[in-house]
Amino acid sequence: MRDKLAEAARAALGSGRKLEAVERLTGGTTKGVYRLTMDDAKTAVAYLWEKSENYWPVAEGDGDLTDPFSPGVGLDLFEASHARLASLGLRVPEVYLIDRDRTHYPADLAIVEDFPGEDLMDFFNRDPRAAEPTMARLADALAAMRSHRAPTFGKVAQIDKGGSSRAASCEEAALEFALRCLAEAVSRDRRIADAQGRLEERLRELAASVEPRAEYSVVHGELGLDHVLVDRDGNPVVIDFEELLYFDVEWEHVFLRLRHSEAQYRRLAVEDLDEDRLALYRLTQHLSLTAGPLRLLDGDFPDRAFMQGIAEHHLNQALALVSGCEKALGA
Repeated sequence: MRDKLAEAARAALGSGRKLEAVERLTGGTTKGVYRLTMDDAKTAVAYLWEKSENYWPVAEGDGDLTDPFSPGVGLDLFEASHARLASLGLRVPEVYLIDRDRTHYPADLAIVEDFPGEDLMDFFNRDPRAAEPTMARLADALAAMRSHRAPTFGKVAQIDKGGSSRAASCEEAALEFALRCLAEAVSRDRRIADAQGRLEERLRELAASVEPRAEYSVVHGELGLDHVLVDRDGNPVVIDFEELLYFDVEWEHVFLRLRHSEAQYRRLAVEDLDEDRLALYRLTQHLSLTAGPLRLLDGDFPDRAFMQGIAEHHLNQALALVSGCEKALGA
């Protein structure tokens, strides 16, 4: 791999440099992420959209851009999402090289700015007071994303090229996704199968309670503080944004609450969110975070205990929402 990336690294960072080391970074499930270190200590990060780097088993509907929740992988989504976030003033990694023609590497490739050091999650956990200015700037970034209005909802890569989503509304798309996740989970866990009827009934009740809306914001979808790096000036740098959506802002805040402690989320919380949408999206995301990890375990994902733990937690949370023993969000 080092030999294959050497030419791309020189093209991205200057022909006078030589590639000294390639280090795989952890966390990715759909693309390879590697830190490139040159002979003068300059670093960058390479994103490789190569089949061998994607741990997800192939499923029907993959890559369907008319479905906001279909798995979307690739350079086109990265470029469209990067452009939209940058247009809103968010700090995103500078792109040094895009290679879609595979001139330098036998797969789609992007080489981008590197931010060595801890992500915002680790920074906050180590020193919440020192992280406060960065958290405040992230809250401002979320406000800019919320304030943007798109003509319709769906994947940014789809809508910005003039496309549309096949569902009639955000809540309809979420219901379809939730039912799909439920069916996947039912086939893999007896406890979900036993509660299938109650879960489906509750999903339909929640979706029916949602009032129509035609305001679509920019939503990251998986915005954990571990998907935010910190530059040398203390600015939050948003990454892993290929699934960027135009959607209900409530979708973002359900995930933020699920992913973070109360102390972390409090710095990003907003008022005036729709409770009916929050309820629907909460159950939907619990089912997604049950079915997704279980499907990932059908393949060769290496950290199996970690992924099983995610599935188990969200399975129990989903069951609690239809059993009358609801647990605190994010507990």
